[in-house]
Amino acid sequence: MRDGLSDADLLARHVAGDPDAFAEIVRRHRDRLWAVALRTLGDREEAADAVQDALVSAYRAAHTFRGQSAVTTWLHRITVNACLDRARKAASRRTAPLAETERLEQLIEPHESAAAPAERGDLHRELLQALSTLPPDQRAALVLVDMQGYPVAEAAEVLDVPVGTVKSRCARGRARLLPILTHLRPGGRGSPPSDGGRNRTQGASVPPPAGQSDADPVKGGGGRA
Repeated sequence: MRDGLSDADLLARHVAGDPDAFAEIVRRHRDRLWAVALRTLGDREEAADAVQDALVSAYRAAHTFRGQSAVTTWLHRITVNACLDRARKAASRRTAPLAETERLEQLIEPHESAAAPAERGDLHRELLQALSTLPPDQRAALVLVDMQGYPVAEAAEVLDVPVGTVKSRCARGRARLLPILTHLRPGGRGSPPSDGGRNRTQGASVPPPAGQSDADPVKGGGGRA
């Protein structure tokens, strides 16, 4: 019966006391929230924790939702904020320069590493390593626009910043990535096809890591937060 309800209707039912309505919202959106968190943080455990934190926050704050944006936009905003909070805390306590590289290695499953061609594995690592060098705000903007395909205006709504700020963060992020990923551009090894998308500006966009599946289960499954 809940399959035919809109997200807003489900959220309203949750606020009214329906014990299963929020679980349906989680089921519908957790994979995309997981993908954003994973690519923003570059670590499975941190991403799972961030999504869990975000879902708990959304569960508790559902009564504050006023319908001024889509429920999915509201959820993504909460998730991105949870990711940025974790990224800033991690940056402040990081002491070992190799820690980020070690965490990025966790993104490659053992079966994938053994089965995937070496070049694809190298490309995967290079993309993730390059993305990890960006400040969290720039990384979040690029994940939404260049990797998740959000229009700039919608990414701005998710991040709760002006459109111009998203464009600026993307431009600065691409400028920082360009020297690192120059060899992946047309004419270089493993170069992806140029993207003429409406959200792209001149510079290095960030394609999703090759062979990576983002639809991994979030800790806590599909039950209530």
